[in-house]
Order: sequence, then structure tokens, then C-alpha cells
Amino acid sequence: MPTRTARTAWNGGLEAGSGQVELTSSKVGTYAVSFPQRAADDAGGTTSPEELIAAAHSACFAMQLSANVAQAGGTPQSLEVTADVTLGPDKDNGGFRLTGITLTVVGEVEGLDADGFARAAEAAKAGCPVSKALTGVEITLAASLA
Repeated sequence: MPTRTARTAWNGGLEAGSGQVELTSSKVGTYAVSFPQRAADDAGGTTSPEELIAAAHSACFAMQLSANVAQAGGTPQSLEVTADVTLGPDKDNGGFRLTGITLTVVGEVEGLDADGFARAAEAAKAGCPVSKALTGVEITLAASLA
């Protein structure tokens, strides 16, 4: 299986510094990062580790769910997946930690009822490789058919 690579070039300290994250393997882009925008409600045109994790998780979950739906006898027409990743204080160890991830999916699926879709979605939440990598974070799921 392949290895994918991203690279970050950072200049300065945490509060005043900034960096650039490069998606090296795909070469699809380089994105600005900074801690003040990471900790702010408005990202101000920068990305963050949490947003990148959200992107990875939503994509991985969608792929796994499409496989699970087919395995359960359904045909996925479309899946709209959102991953919300929250950063908060780490009360036990100081600093910050991911405090939760919410996956929300609305699917158009032929051949499965709402219960079958919910079972496939729960299995995708547990089975996608990104979910497995994030086992230290509480992951919640809301799944519904369109």
C-alpha cells in the first residue's frame, strides 16, 4: 500500500509564527497555517491540523460507507459527509487536544432502509482507517437518508 506525504515549513514562535502545509504526494496545493487562526472561531483564510483531519476523516468515512452499503445489498447514489473536529484544552496533561469529532452523513441509497443505512454507517465509523487512527477521540455519528 502507498505512503502519502505532507510537509510543513514553519517560521517563528507559536503565537507570532506561521507556516505553509504542502500536500507533497498529490501536489494539489500549499496552504497557510498559524496558531492564532487555529485557535480562533474565524480561520481567516488559513487551514489547521483539525481541518486537515476533518478532510481526511470525511473522505475516508465516505469511501468506507460506500463499500459497506454495497456489502449490505444497497447501491449508494450519493453520500454527503461532514466531519467536525473540535480542538480544546487538555485538562489532564496541559496544552490542547482533539476533544471530539462529529460525523454527519446524508445518503441517497437504493436497496436499504433507514435502519440498514444506519448500521452501515456505524460500521463505517468503526471500520474506516482514519477512525481507527483516532481512537483516543470520541467520535459521534448522525446518519440519515435524504
